[in-house]
Amino acid sequence: MIKISALGTAVPDFEHTQDQILPFMQNIYAADSNEARKIRFLYHQSGIQKRYSVLKDYSSPKEEWTFYSQNLDNAFPSLEKRMRCYKNEALKLAVKAIENLGLTKAREATHVISVSCTGMSAPGLDLEIIAALQLSNDTERSSINFMGCYAAIHGMKQATAICKANPNAKVLVVCVELCTLHFQKEATGDNIMSSMLFADGAAAILIENNDSNEGLTIESFYASILPKGEKDMAWELSSTGFQMTLTGYIPDLLAADFKPLIERALHKANKSIEEVDYWCIHPGGKKIVDVIKENLGIESSKIENSYGVLNDYGNMSSPTVLFVLKRIWENHLKAAHKPATIVGAAFGPGLTMETFTLSYA
Repeated sequence: MIKISALGTAVPDFEHTQDQILPFMQNIYAADSNEARKIRFLYHQSGIQKRYSVLKDYSSPKEEWTFYSQNLDNAFPSLEKRMRCYKNEALKLAVKAIENLGLTKAREATHVISVSCTGMSAPGLDLEIIAALQLSNDTERSSINFMGCYAAIHGMKQATAICKANPNAKVLVVCVELCTLHFQKEATGDNIMSSMLFADGAAAILIENNDSNEGLTIESFYASILPKGEKDMAWELSSTGFQMTLTGYIPDLLAADFKPLIERALHKANKSIEEVDYWCIHPGGKKIVDVIKENLGIESSKIENSYGVLNDYGNMSSPTVLFVLKRIWENHLKAAHKPATIVGAAFGPGLTMETFTLSYA
């Protein structure tokens, strides 16, 4: 059986509450008191209490900003400056997540897959992880870049395929996102929404063939594209950083199409909606989770971990669904000691949906 045998997560050192971030955003985006009130309303309805960043500026007085210019009329950081910060911080956060997974387990890896959509370079994070863990130079490696919030599941699929082809493979998948490096100055709806939701974080999982009772058994995957949402979620490079398009229509698109898609995913896994014990939904935003909960008629107890991760961390892009999975595993599965079915789903540019079905014995 191919299983997730270990899972670790990590966040940067700088914790920012939404109330602390709010003045920073109002300083940038609010031209008058009416705009300031609108932004305050959005933040208080976000379902997020705090977020983490590699930057301290977001809850510091303007006089203490170090990444952004204290003179708001000056240009915001260039793409080069943002990528230098990514280069300095991404590996540290990756190693922190791997340490929480367990260094002994991680050093057994035969393959490394790095996942990120917020920074890129060559040689890149995959090689840096191999060097940091002192893995063999024969370690096989791959990178999944620029696939957005569902990329962790894509990494899981690649790792599963490797384990099917090589029974002795142990695949370390590491997701690292520094979303807060890409804050944009222009007061567009997309930028204001992104600044309210996104945060930094990392997660690492080890996938291997394992016939013991430990771990989460990988049953199946399913993916589907919703072309009519192609322009509603996008991620593009610019000279001032990566630019997010994130419209308010995404929950409506999911409300119309999510149930038939998830039914096809469950059919592939020979399951029904009623048989799912826990839903591991990527909390792209509170309204997205609300719509899915209502659409499927899910009991609150089966989806509460998605709300909990959103509240405590915000949307960290690709690692986020693994933060939810870790909560389910540690807070429910290990405590209950009884068989369970877990279904996960995440969404990204395309509009693309990726899902997984896991079992716990």
